[in-house]
Amino acid sequence: MKVGVISDTHGLLRPEALAALQGCERIIHAGDIGSPDILAQLACLAPLYVVRGNNDLGAEWAAELADRLQFDLDGWPVLLVHDIADVQAALDPAVKWVITGHSHKPSIEWRGERLYLNPGSAGRRRFKLPVTLALVEVEAGGIEPRIVQLLE
Repeated sequence: MKVGVISDTHGLLRPEALAALQGCERIIHAGDIGSPDILAQLACLAPLYVVRGNNDLGAEWAAELADRLQFDLDGWPVLLVHDIADVQAALDPAVKWVITGHSHKPSIEWRGERLYLNPGSAGRRRFKLPVTLALVEVEAGGIEPRIVQLLE
């Protein structure tokens, strides 16, 4: 299963991001969405898992979005939260894949048998960090994540 992971769009869904997410069977947005239009566009590509970020708080359209989600993808228990600082309070020992955003810093880190993935920021460039998202091949036997740079 091909899974697209995006975060920190802050109201901007780039054509490069939409192109990179083509063919995904699921899309995960790790918060700081910025606009309900972004979720509508992503939902046209694949079923979504979404949490709100700190910049989405107070927005009427984001009121029904969860702060954290726990779900299963092809046998892999996933925890989705915007800020990694909130992970330990919500971490179920069964979780094998933690997805966060917030820092705008793309990261793939294995801690033992648990994957910590931050796709970076796909929205407006900030702090001279790259504009990225992640694509992940998920199978019962393993997860293969990679960071995709959207702009040079």
